[in-house]
Amino acid sequence: MNLAGIGMTSQRTRDRLIQRLVEQGVGDLRVLDVMRKTPRHLFVDEALSHRAYEDTALPIGRNQTLSQPYIVARMTEALLQTGAVNKVLEVGTGSGYQTAVLAQLADRVYTVERIRSLQDRARQRLRQLKLYNVMMRHADGFSGWPEEGEYDGILVTAAPAEVPQGLLRQLAVGGRMIIPVGPDGDQLLVCVTRTEAGYSEQELEPVRFVPLLSGTIE
Repeated sequence: MNLAGIGMTSQRTRDRLIQRLVEQGVGDLRVLDVMRKTPRHLFVDEALSHRAYEDTALPIGRNQTLSQPYIVARMTEALLQTGAVNKVLEVGTGSGYQTAVLAQLADRVYTVERIRSLQDRARQRLRQLKLYNVMMRHADGFSGWPEEGEYDGILVTAAPAEVPQGLLRQLAVGGRMIIPVGPDGDQLLVCVTRTEAGYSEQELEPVRFVPLLSGTIE
């Protein structure tokens, strides 16, 4: 697939998407620049590539979705709000698009996916983009990747009913977790910050994500 893009995947189309994100309140220039140059059309089936720069979620198979660009930008911006992050844990690799965005903004990204076939395709896409600072693990998202913690930032791309305690323990003091929480139709995007005294929680906005499920599948 043409990484530079043509027609509905061209740079002009990408620039229009970035302008829409700015109009919706995304202001972090680092995030906007990375999303401008990252070929989102690479992360969907070719039949859907003409829709890659619409501000909408798109299916990626296995009942999973590629998040709406605004949500990717919003979550990434919230993760970076207090400054640069060196070491990030992503729970839910999915297509690898959010992973690719994080990999251009953090020194190291550790990403966990419970569906191996999605992870395999994501690995190929990241190699195409020459993003080599990403470590992948096929595992239950609730468990995270404790052997590599603690993390400056944790970003979760599926919604549990409540914030998993196992993930909280992997957050470094001063670190932030951006996570959707709640049942389908009543989810909130939440920012959890770990302090010396414990954890503080801030509600960001209503969202809609697939549920965070336990176990692994091929």
